[in-house]
Amino acid sequence: MNTVTANTIDKSGKGFRFNRRHRLLGVTVTAAAFVLATWVGSFMLPADQLSTHFEGRNLPPSFEHLFGTDWLGRDMFVRTVKGLALSMGVGMTAATSSVFIAGLLGLMAATMGKTADRIISWLIDLFLSVPHLVTLILIAFVSGGGLKGVIIGVALTHWPSLARVIRAEVLQLKSAEYVQVSRRLGKTRWWIAVRHMLPHIVPQLFVGLLLLFPHAILHEASITFLGLGLSPHQPAIGIILSESMRYLSTGMWWLAFFPGICLLVIVRCFDIIGDHCRMLFDPHHAHK
Repeated sequence: MNTVTANTIDKSGKGFRFNRRHRLLGVTVTAAAFVLATWVGSFMLPADQLSTHFEGRNLPPSFEHLFGTDWLGRDMFVRTVKGLALSMGVGMTAATSSVFIAGLLGLMAATMGKTADRIISWLIDLFLSVPHLVTLILIAFVSGGGLKGVIIGVALTHWPSLARVIRAEVLQLKSAEYVQVSRRLGKTRWWIAVRHMLPHIVPQLFVGLLLLFPHAILHEASITFLGLGLSPHQPAIGIILSESMRYLSTGMWWLAFFPGICLLVIVRCFDIIGDHCRMLFDPHHAHK
């Protein structure tokens, strides 16, 4: 029996079967492909569909306009895709900043001594004790709102949970033999943190980024919906949903239905990617 045939037959003699790891990988790739298609599609769609066309106002969904048109004749499919790309960009920037803060504070809490650990643990408990949305609105308002305010607000409110995980992971690594040897050789705390501990927490930071993104994009859409986020001239999902509220009573249901569903699908895709990547990186799931 050649190698190819042997690899396609399991121990029971039956044909090759996908295990849980293969299914997780397939679902993750599918979700990632959908997100990538949305991002790339936003650059390929014509921008002139965002301009006003009064002759085509308030049209319901059709083959020509998949998501219909709004009260200014703008194509809702183009607005939705470009709005999703804009919200994804804001959410990813804010989530990346939040992950950087979480990784830095987690390393400092576990390596800079008991005083630093107490201060950072107190900050984590303080931020976790206040609802994200309340703190986010306050920070965005103080920062002047707009794109900068949203990114700063989301970045400064989504790091505590991940920082607590990183701190616990680094505290466990401190007892490793190679870390103890480096200490006896006179290596500094930051040298040990960068050379020994940082490579071990990179998977946690990556998964944390993917898991923080759904919260970031939903909170960005929430404060934009309330009028404290992005400018009304930008086609963000929160703005689209906010503008559509006044037209729902007239029967123009498609203005809020399709953007809302697409936002939930994108958020769910990132949620799936994050959960599945966490299980794929987990050695306990390696052979399931």
